[in-house]
Amino acid sequence: MTPQVLVVGDVPTYAHPGDAGADITAAEAVTIAPGERALVKSGLSIALPHGFVAYVMPRSGLALRHGITLVNSPGTIDAGYRGEIGVIMLNTDRETAFHIEAGDRIAQLVIHPVVRAEFVPVTDLPGTHRGSGGFGSTGVGKG
Repeated sequence: MTPQVLVVGDVPTYAHPGDAGADITAAEAVTIAPGERALVKSGLSIALPHGFVAYVMPRSGLALRHGITLVNSPGTIDAGYRGEIGVIMLNTDRETAFHIEAGDRIAQLVIHPVVRAEFVPVTDLPGTHRGSGGFGSTGVGKG
C-alpha cells in the first residue's frame, strides 16, 4: 500500500527507483562549525495518514565525505504532527566547518507503517538463550 502524504513546502524526492528514503532539502543557509550542531529548517511540513510514521535519517554521503550526521537519528515524525520538520545536524569533523545552502539535500525521509504494541505488566519475563546480556555481551569476534 502506498500512503498518500500531504506536503507543504519542497516535496521530498526519491533519487532512484526503489529508494526507501526521499531527500529533504534545507530551507536556509547554515554553517556548522567543527564539533557543533545546528537545527536546520527544511521548510517542509507533512500530514501522514493514520498508521504511518516518517523517520528523518542521515545521508551516507554527507557522513562519509564531511562527517555530518543527525543527532537524534532517526528523528520520528508522528502522524499527528503538522509543524515544520527541523533537521538536527552534527559536524563530527574536527577541523572543517560544513556549509549548507538553501536547497542542499541534508537528510532523507523514510515512511513506514506503524505497529502499536499492547504492553502487559508482569513480574518476571520468560527466559531466552541470551538472557539479560546487554552491551557487548556477544563480543566482537566470529566465535
